[in-house]
Order: sequence, then structure tokens, then C-alpha cells
Amino acid sequence: MARHLITSAIPYINGIKHLGNLVGSQLPADLFARYQRGRGHEVMFICATDEHGTPAELAAAKAGKPVAEYCAEMHEVQADIARRFALSFDHFGRSSSAHNQKLTQHLAVKLFENGLIEERSETQMYSPTDGRYLPDRYIEGTCPNCGFESARGDQCDNCTKQLDPVDLINPHSTISGATDLEMRETKHLYLLQSKMRAQLEKWIDTREGWPVLTTSIAKKWLTDGDGLQDRGITRDLNWGVPAQFDGAPWSGMDGKVFYVWFDAPIEYIACAMEWVDAGKGTDWERWWRTDKGAEDVTYTQFMGKDNVPFHTLSFPATILGSDEPWKLVDYIKSFNYLNYDGGQFSTSRGRGVFMDQALEILPPDYWRWWLLSHAPESSDAEFTWDNFQTSVNKDLADVLGNFVSRVTKFCRSKFGESVPEGGAYGEQEQALIADLAARIAAYQAHMDAIEVRKSAQELRAIWVTGNEYLQSAAPWAVFKEDPDRAAAIVRLSLNLIRLYALLSAPFIPDAAATLLAAVDPEDNSGQAWPTGAAVDFEALPGGAPFSVPDNLFAKIEDAQREDWQNRFAGVRD
Repeated sequence: MARHLITSAIPYINGIKHLGNLVGSQLPADLFARYQRGRGHEVMFICATDEHGTPAELAAAKAGKPVAEYCAEMHEVQADIARRFALSFDHFGRSSSAHNQKLTQHLAVKLFENGLIEERSETQMYSPTDGRYLPDRYIEGTCPNCGFESARGDQCDNCTKQLDPVDLINPHSTISGATDLEMRETKHLYLLQSKMRAQLEKWIDTREGWPVLTTSIAKKWLTDGDGLQDRGITRDLNWGVPAQFDGAPWSGMDGKVFYVWFDAPIEYIACAMEWVDAGKGTDWERWWRTDKGAEDVTYTQFMGKDNVPFHTLSFPATILGSDEPWKLVDYIKSFNYLNYDGGQFSTSRGRGVFMDQALEILPPDYWRWWLLSHAPESSDAEFTWDNFQTSVNKDLADVLGNFVSRVTKFCRSKFGESVPEGGAYGEQEQALIADLAARIAAYQAHMDAIEVRKSAQELRAIWVTGNEYLQSAAPWAVFKEDPDRAAAIVRLSLNLIRLYALLSAPFIPDAAATLLAAVDPEDNSGQAWPTGAAVDFEALPGGAPFSVPDNLFAKIEDAQREDWQNRFAGVRD
């Protein structure tokens, strides 16, 4: 039994996430976690809310609430929506936890002791109008790299270039809109990433089979301009992990906190500590400490491409630079952007369908299937209502749902609500079994490689294979002449429903559970993952009870599609 540590990029606390956020990290991570659990492996799948930095302060100010209160409320909101989307986190933590504060400060001290953090005096943007320094998202302007006019003070969302506020052209305060900004001297801690360039490059070169998207971004950051730059890891903010604390080997950092992108990835580790505190486990170190058993763990991270630089360079610099036996990531699955109906999804600008709105319209499996089967892996993808309707109707309703309905209703009408006995599988059934064994092997190979769209395509092909068999075998036509032959066809088809339930569970877990409960209510044969030639097509024996499930997937009507398209054409309030 293998052990898999799986993390999803942790979402900012500043509001409910949109579908583009979901498909870029949490949802494919859940797919992989469910698949590995289904294969019988041990999994720790963790995520958290990213609660520090300017996004939290700005969102709290807009909501008119103290930032700690706002973060606590939004954590519960995001955790609830994750549950409703059937995201199977083993723990969903908070970067504001005491564990993350303590570990962040500990790692900063280790980096300082190893000569990788130093104090630097610098000039920063100061707003006389606001009476404060303007770090990161408190300042916006034009990106000097690509010309994007709404670049933030820490990063350009358009070209992903890492920035400092002083780099921006025509900067302005996001608090007041003031442009009368001036440079003032202040002191901050810097992570000397430039000292680790060779070590990081060597480490990246040892990562096998990473997506081209991941490695190309990492290599670009290593070699662009003068190469990997030192990075300021403190900010002039009130909310965050204090940069001045008992035992700190520096002074003069009062009123400053660690940069959110320094402490946020450390929460992955702290989240496992929180998992223990919550009574969900007893030994976090065997997942994160290579001197405590984590050397046998396969660690996979999921994220959008804008998060890649921090996870391939900055966070590994922290872990490697600490010279402590922490587990490093083995594979980073990165995604391009999902755009929305001719434009872009945007949390900050409220554009697109958000997770809570999606669940008000349809159950989660509809969204999970479309998003995963259209995951933006090799290039950006686009959500359109026409495509969504077509995919749901053809894949879920016409292929999977129709097969289940035809088989169960026909069986009930001719044999009652139990698996029919009699008859034997013939050449047609043996050919189908051989075809499915090959397709299941291909499906598993794609899932092992985290090829999300190819996995969805193969799963759909498996569903189609059953439909084609049922149409060709035609038990309704055979029944009058040879009821035993019809019984064998139906028995195999009911076993296919059970097979589909197991194979489909990572993609559409609610529907899969419904199917399994319908055809195998007594769990006569267990729920072991079906593997290639070992698939048991007689798992449901003759005489076993089953029930006819309600309509598995309702079709989306044209009027519904038009209504939703109009409703979400504007900007979210």
C-alpha cells in the first residue's frame, strides 16, 4: 500500500471562490485523492484558507468587520462549500493557526542561522493620504513587464511576473485611490533566494515527469533577467504572523508581519498538525518528516499556473534552506486558466459563476464532471453555457443515466427487483469484458499520470461501451424467444452499473454512491477497485436485490440555459 500526500493550493479568505479557482486546484486534487483511496492506498489530502496579507484586510474592511472575525466566518463558509462540492479533505485548516505561526517563525530563524535571511533598509511606497506604507495589494498600477493596467504590488495576474510595489507604473492606493505616493525608508527581512539558485535548479532537474507548464515557469524564473532574485518576506501590516517575537535573532521588526507568500505554503505542514489536534490522526510527522517515515510518501501538489513560482522556488527555498528533514514535493500538477463566456473569471472583480451560485442551480456532480472533463491542462479553457448544457445532456444524461435507467427498469418489468438468474455469458459478453479490461487499464494509466481530461474521456468511453453492448444485445427483443439469454444480458448489465459506480466515484461521487446503493444495497461483494483482467463481472450474483434509482441526471433545458446565461452575464454584487 502506497502513501500519498496531496495538497491543493490554499484559497484566499477574501470571498467565495469561482469555478476557475475550483478546477485549477481543489477539484483535480480531490479527483486524485479519491482515486488513490479507491485503489486502496493511504492518503492525506489537506487544504486550508489563506488568511493573511492584504486580501484579508481589504475584504474585512469592505465587510465592516474586524479582520480576525471576518476570517473566522469566511473559513466556515469556504469549508461548508467544499463539503457541498464533495471535496474529500482529510482536514481543512487555517493559515492563521497557532501551529502555522510557530512553524513560520521557527523556519525563519533556521534560515537566518543558515545565512539565508538578512535585514535590509529600503525605500517603499508611502501614502500620506492613507497615513501608511502600501505593501502588495494596497497598491495597483501598470505592469512594467506586459503593460497590464491592474497589476498588483506583489504580482501581475496577467503575465505572472513577481513584482514589488515600486516596480509599478502609475501606481495608486487601493484604499483611497490616492496617487500622491512617495518613497520612504523602512527595514525588512529578505530571503536570499539568489544564494540558492544552483541548489534549486538541481532539485528541479531531479523532479521526473513534471508538466511542461510547471517546469517552463520555474526555469523562466530561474533564468529571466539576472536570475532568481532575493525576496522581501516581511510587510508593514497588522494582520499576519508577527515578524518580531521572543527568540527572534533580529530586532526592529515591530509592527511588521511575514509576507503572506512566506507563511501560506508552510500551512501545508501546519495543517497536518491541526489534523492531529482535531482528533483525525495521531502522527503528522510520518507525512512530513523524512526522518520519521515520510521518505516513503509521494507528495503531489495541485495549483493554477500563477502559483507555480512560489511552489517551485520560494517554498522549496524555505524547506531546503532550513536544512531540516522536511518532505519536498515530488510532483506539481499545474493548470492554465479557465475563462468565462468570452472573458475572465475574477474573484476580485466578481466576474463569473461562483461556487455557492453553482450549487444553487445544480448538484455538484454536474459541475464536477464538466470542469474535470474540460480541465485547462495544455492550454486555457473556456466555460460557455452552450458547452455545459451539451456536455451534461450527452455525457451524464444520455450515456450514463440512460444506460442505468434502461437496464434497471427493464429488469424490474421482466424479472422483478433482483438480479436475474439463468443463462451464461457468450462470445458477445466475453468480447465486451475484454474490451472493458483494456479500457479500464487505460483509464487507470491516465489517472496515475494525473491526465485529467484523458481520464474523463476514457471513463466516458467505458460508459459508451456498455450502451453499445446493451443496444446490440437487445434483451427486450431476446426475452420472448430466450428468457435465459435475456437474463444473462441483464445480469451483466447490472454488474456494469456496479462497475461504473466504482470507476466514476472520483469524478461524480454522489451519483456513484446512488448507483452503488441501488444495485448492491447489501454490499454482497465489497467495493474493491476494479483492476483490469481481475474485474469481477459476476460480483452481483443472481437473486441479489436491487432498486431502480430516480432519474440520475436531469437534462438541462434550453430555457434553463438561457436564464442562467442572462442571470450571470453581469458582475456579482
